Amino acid sequence: MPRKKSRRGFAAMSPETQRLIARKGGQTISRDRRHMAEIGRVGGENSHGGR
Repeated sequence: MPRKKSRRGFAAMSPETQRLIARKGGQTISRDRRHMAEIGRVGGENSHGGR
């Protein structure tokens, strides 16, 4: 007998709630560009081993 799938996470939310959460994801990153540039610079230095 096949099991009924339970709705969890985003599937259990209303479409409007899903859109509100998804919209917040794009806003937080671009708020402080200087801060993000500094993080990228440090990450680049670390990943290249100081070349």
